Amino acid sequence: MTWFRVEVVVFLLAVVLYFLLACLVSWLALFPAGRAFVVERAARAEAALQRRFAGLRRRQTAGAQALRQSGAASAQGLAAFARRHYLLCLAGLALLSLPPTLAFLASGKNMLGAYDVSTREVNTQVAELLEGEQLVPPVALPPTVFATAEIERERPMLVSASRNWALMDPEYTQRLLLVFKIMKEQHGYDMAILEGYRSPERQNMLASLGSSVTNAAAFQSWHQYGLAADCAFLRDGKLVISEKDPWAMRGYELYGQVAESVGLTWGGRWKMMDFGHTELRVPGVMKRKA
Repeated sequence: MTWFRVEVVVFLLAVVLYFLLACLVSWLALFPAGRAFVVERAARAEAALQRRFAGLRRRQTAGAQALRQSGAASAQGLAAFARRHYLLCLAGLALLSLPPTLAFLASGKNMLGAYDVSTREVNTQVAELLEGEQLVPPVALPPTVFATAEIERERPMLVSASRNWALMDPEYTQRLLLVFKIMKEQHGYDMAILEGYRSPERQNMLASLGSSVTNAAAFQSWHQYGLAADCAFLRDGKLVISEKDPWAMRGYELYGQVAESVGLTWGGRWKMMDFGHTELRVPGVMKRKA
């Protein structure tokens, strides 16, 4: 935003200077007094130069030394002319140098910051996904992993949830599998899906348990469209869900960053935070927002 303001100021300054230049040209073109003033000044300058050159011609026969002396005298005359009319000379110099200066300053940045070219480094794994790499879902975990008392406290009715990757949207599935791959290869976290597709009946059942479980009724959640999933981490063969675990909380933070980098929406940024939740919001799919 600071760059944008500086560029706007420079642009406005250029407009003002060119306006003044246009006024000067119009003054010379439309007003005889202006032309007469300029012609008089030019005639005086020409006469002065003619006198200098006349003296130079007279001194040409005096040899190289006289030529150097006359050249110095001419330079002094020009310097004197510049001193007498320094304001006019400075204004002309500023007008001549302004266009290339503005072009140089604007060459490294667009005038409208909203259209800047992104400098974010492209994730090579995301690029491979966009080029058509098809990732394969992991082997399904045994139901007993999701049936412990600890898991039941954290996620009621999780044991009956669907973890069938085939019921989810293919594009969302590939993005989520890419997140799993990056979390494993770059951060050392093994991930597991807790729940993917969720039927409208199950959604209403969970909503009836209260806002601590979900605020969304049937068809108000992306789960019903196969465009959302809840995930957690595996450590030593056991699910770790609670964000009270520092290791898991760090994992959720990384999970959110990676998910957002592949275009998913992360529930960790919501008012009622859902760290393990991600979804792919496809325009026109959901009639009412969750």
